[in-house]
Amino acid sequence: MEIVRRKTVTVWVGGVPVGSDYPIVVQSMTNTDTADVAATTQQVAELAQAGSEIVRITVNNREAAKAVPEIRRRLDDLGWLHVPIVGDFHYNGHILLREFPAAAAALAKYRINPGNVGAGRYHDANFKTMIEVALEFDRPVRIGVNWGSLDQQLLTRLMDDNAKLAQPLTAGEVTIQAMIESALRSAELAESYGLAHDQIVISTKVSVVRDLWEVYRRLAARCDYPLHLGLTEAGMGVRGITASAAALSVLLAEGIGDTIRVSLTPEPGASRTKEVEVAQEVLQALALRQFAPSVTACPGCGRTTSTLFQEMARDIQAYLKAQLPVWRGLYPGIETLKVAVMGCVVNGPGESKHADIGISLPGTGEDPRAPVYRDGKLFTTLQGPAIAQEFNRLLEAYVQERFGQIE
Repeated sequence: MEIVRRKTVTVWVGGVPVGSDYPIVVQSMTNTDTADVAATTQQVAELAQAGSEIVRITVNNREAAKAVPEIRRRLDDLGWLHVPIVGDFHYNGHILLREFPAAAAALAKYRINPGNVGAGRYHDANFKTMIEVALEFDRPVRIGVNWGSLDQQLLTRLMDDNAKLAQPLTAGEVTIQAMIESALRSAELAESYGLAHDQIVISTKVSVVRDLWEVYRRLAARCDYPLHLGLTEAGMGVRGITASAAALSVLLAEGIGDTIRVSLTPEPGASRTKEVEVAQEVLQALALRQFAPSVTACPGCGRTTSTLFQEMARDIQAYLKAQLPVWRGLYPGIETLKVAVMGCVVNGPGESKHADIGISLPGTGEDPRAPVYRDGKLFTTLQGPAIAQEFNRLLEAYVQERFGQIE
């Protein structure tokens, strides 16, 4: 069943379109000290190399703001001109954007958290200053509401109003209501200051999967701004990956979401690129985008005591990943390639026929022959000790024949 995406305006972040019928954009965020130009440049480049199409950096003090233009310059020198960097501002963005116009010019978008732009009478004035800078440099903004830093005055007012109702809502329901009101009120305020309707992206992030579904469904029904999806503070490892996939997939399947970020906590010292990989896999699993060739492999059972199919699936996946940067230039459309490596005759032939090229290896006690299917038809049958090497050669030949450009 085809996913029908919600209709939105298009917001251009640098040269990257977000919203409307454009592909859903994968983005990520650095965790380096932005004032460390070399480290931040390196991490942005790593994230971009992994496939992050927008990268956000923290701009939290004068040293960070001062570093932004040099980070942009170094990225351009490294060949990452097309990757926009977004400034993440809290508390003092109105000061830093005014004080460091070179940083304001180097950033492709400003993330504004309406809960962290000053309390009371300073709130709207500080927010207005940031919008004025966005207007001056013709930059879009993301109104980024987070339930961990929600506008407390708004929340208190809504809680007080709720307490007066004959049947009050739960505190959680009021919090969701407050997040939506904060986002939409801020967007309305930004437009009243002159920011164009198509220069606003909205996010309302929480860390509970079902709450994320609820807040984005309600928000999507009330506006046509592009929506930035993400489960905030998703966690580490399997827990973070699973929670993020569960949270994002349901909304994306309903056509909600125009750009996504997977907020994984990395292992100490580990690369940030895992969050990009997970975001891509979520979109690819939903057939919303294609980033890399896919390898279908069975989980194994008592019929597959040999580890050959596991080793082949692992090695082929690693090989395809390593070749992809080169193959993208040589073989247009290579991202759509589907390979199957199956471990026995139960599902092997059927799965192999569904793939572009697939092999069904012999299971325990089966005839030691491995049929290879190309484009749904039996192509050849391999046997002997060199099955893996022979299949790799067939795979390479298939890639060249199908995706090679005819001179």
